[in-house]
Amino acid sequence: MDTAKVQKLQEMIDSARRIVFFGGAGVSTESGIPDFRSVDGLYNQKYDYPPETILSHTFYMTHKTQFYKFYYDKILIDGVEPNAAHKKLAELEAAGKLSAVVTQNIDGLHQKAGSKKVLELHGSTLRNYCTSCRKSFDIDYLMEQKAKQIYAPKCDACGGDIKPDVVLYEEGLDQNIISESIREISQADMLIIGGTSLVVYPAAGLIDYFKGDKLVLINKSATTRDSAADLVITDSIGEVLGAIKV
Repeated sequence: MDTAKVQKLQEMIDSARRIVFFGGAGVSTESGIPDFRSVDGLYNQKYDYPPETILSHTFYMTHKTQFYKFYYDKILIDGVEPNAAHKKLAELEAAGKLSAVVTQNIDGLHQKAGSKKVLELHGSTLRNYCTSCRKSFDIDYLMEQKAKQIYAPKCDACGGDIKPDVVLYEEGLDQNIISESIREISQADMLIIGGTSLVVYPAAGLIDYFKGDKLVLINKSATTRDSAADLVITDSIGEVLGAIKV
């Protein structure tokens, strides 16, 4: 780990008044959740259909059993805990330094670590709902269905289909979440981008609304925005943020 860069990050955080964190899959891989696009990620594993096809609205509507077999196997992961990055961001928020976490992740680990203002661009596996009567179901209900190998789970009130509250391919993002993310990013004086390759749009385009003077990129590989950043750290985000003192 580059201690000089971590020290610079510390100084930037110390002088910042309103920090927003924008994160992607790399934040959660250190907790054991697979990345979609890494060498051993979901896009590089073999299934009857490509993952982007399985995780589409059309596939959910027409192949619910196959959708849920994949969802149970690869998306609905139990017993995962927040890592040092999640925990430090929660500490920064509690200290009044960080105003929001904007995340592309759907695992709920930011909230589990203690973060309060989490804007989930792609939804959450913690929430599920009946597509007919809109009754809500928590992750425990889905885990029970998974344990029983019940694919295409049904609502216990009306018998309707249960859908995870995640944004599938072909579905639009929640405009209220988008608007609030834009507001937070545009009002921040420091934006920390971590664990994302910045290739997923429209989510990645939200950073264009940043008007502050401290742009930091923490990612294990280079991104297309590195040249615009005030500080680039190509290292483990857990180790980097874990070294920060609040």
